[in-house]
Amino acid sequence: MTTSVGNPGSTTAEYKRSPSHFTDRITADGADGWPVEAGRYRLVVSRACPWASRALVVRRLLGLEDAISLAVTDPLQDERSWRFTLDPDGRDPVLGIAFLGEAYAAREPGYDGGVSVPAVVDVPSGVLVTNDYPRITLDLATEWTALHRDGAPDLYPEPLRDEIDEVMEDVYRNLNNGVYLAGFAKSERAYERAYRNLFACWDRLSERLAGRRYLVGETITEADVRLFTTLVRFDAVYHNHFKCNRNKLTEDPVLWAYARDLFQTPGFGDTVDFDHIKRHYYQVHTDINPTQIVPLGPDLSGWLTPHHREELGGRPFGDGTPPGPPPAAEEIPAPGRADTGGAAGTGGA
Repeated sequence: MTTSVGNPGSTTAEYKRSPSHFTDRITADGADGWPVEAGRYRLVVSRACPWASRALVVRRLLGLEDAISLAVTDPLQDERSWRFTLDPDGRDPVLGIAFLGEAYAAREPGYDGGVSVPAVVDVPSGVLVTNDYPRITLDLATEWTALHRDGAPDLYPEPLRDEIDEVMEDVYRNLNNGVYLAGFAKSERAYERAYRNLFACWDRLSERLAGRRYLVGETITEADVRLFTTLVRFDAVYHNHFKCNRNKLTEDPVLWAYARDLFQTPGFGDTVDFDHIKRHYYQVHTDINPTQIVPLGPDLSGWLTPHHREELGGRPFGDGTPPGPPPAAEEIPAPGRADTGGAAGTGGA
């Protein structure tokens, strides 16, 4: 998710997502100059951002919390980029910077492009390594294996990669990015095209998941992670704020049960902060919501209700095991959790 105030696609009728500018990879062999190394890198995320949330989920599932540290930005950024105002003195305690844009500038002096999360920063130098969100999670799954926890799942199994890639491309084009194409459209035609493509994909996914627990194979894969981070935001922001209002997630029995199944799986719901999600979308996108009023709903208690998806078979972690509880410092505060009913109000602008 790129730094923006208002609508980042406001110059065109159809929203265009900018490609990742920094695409170096952190690999086991260090081919790009960035070898996998415990403690060397810091993952910078906004809990509001679905793209960054992918990295949060994968890092938890694979047990990489001790290998790659975590920085969480304020959900409300400004024109200077994502801010570390949640930390004492408004600076990240490890990187020593006030804005993520400082790591971008350290990588490329004079850089004036978008500043997006997730981002991985080299701690010793303070230099941005990558903001290539699709690649970050795949590399965590395939290049960081020496540092995975015992029992970690294989999120990108080689025999299933072609099918996973095919499913993920449909999900990305029409749903992950489709909600933005609808929400940031500047013409009725662009909006209607995105809306129709989104719900055509929605129906394909609902049909696919009616008789199987996970998108590909019998266990959780990267494809499920990528779908989850959009579904978990759908009723809270995309249905209303982005006008994706044919139906709510809670009105689709299949996808609602599927999303609850994942939410209740360790590593998924325990990374979700509904307070950050709602405050970011409703207070930052001022073109869409000029009053910046944050809705009190929806009711979050349904996320914890029985889903019965285990009756379809499948094992979330295959022969592996679920991750343990999140580190205490990474637990979601009460205003953002489903088990506390979510935020009662923000007191913001």
